Amino acid sequence: MDLLRALVYEYLPNDSLQKFISSADSRNHFLGWERLNRVALGIAKGIEYLHQGCDQRILHFDIKPQNILLDNEFNPKIADFGMAKLCSKDKSAISMTTARGTVGYIAPEVLSRNFGNVSYKSDVYSFGMLVLEMVGGRKNVDDTAENGDQIYFPEWIYNLLEKEEDLRFHIDGEEDAKIAKKLAIVGLWCIQWNPAERPSMKTVVQMLEGEGENLTKPPDPFSSSVPKRTSAGRMPARRLHQELAAISEIE
Repeated sequence: MDLLRALVYEYLPNDSLQKFISSADSRNHFLGWERLNRVALGIAKGIEYLHQGCDQRILHFDIKPQNILLDNEFNPKIADFGMAKLCSKDKSAISMTTARGTVGYIAPEVLSRNFGNVSYKSDVYSFGMLVLEMVGGRKNVDDTAENGDQIYFPEWIYNLLEKEEDLRFHIDGEEDAKIAKKLAIVGLWCIQWNPAERPSMKTVVQMLEGEGENLTKPPDPFSSSVPKRTSAGRMPARRLHQELAAISEIE
């Protein structure tokens, strides 16, 4: 008698996070800032578990809104481990032969070792880009933009914080403004070019669990250019982001 094998998955009726933050009708599905903070915190705890809670560290390498599924209570579930990689917890860097991930969320060191070693901090970068999309309610890279000089979206958020201006995204009151600012600061810390300057996911969880008043603004992640030994030369950070895929890997 042949055995019938099947995979049984939990039903997640609220689709993916993509639907609520950067799809064409996301404005009609805004989750509210308290719920967005809970979603971000849930994702952060999930990634922290992958990095620290398993016998071997699991690096996801494709953290993005489409891979965050939401249950009936909008609890986030990290999905699609097709690009994931196992590594020992005592390893500070891992070897890779090809880049993994989705354009717009890939950490720079995954594309070129000139930015540092690939490690769990690469997932931190992807999480930071996801959080900045949650703050702005739009994709971090506009693939359809015809204007090549259009400001890079995360850089625009940083400039607003630097000028101490309101983030102006569905902000209805002081508490909403605090949450939006906290998420923006956390996201910007996570996308620092230098992996060593990014927080661990454990620290990210602590930052998200707090009120945000004591969070310091991160260094400007857009002020530095590609290291001189890369072929891209010196260029603005937003232009660099568009060109990273063309930088060859140097071991």
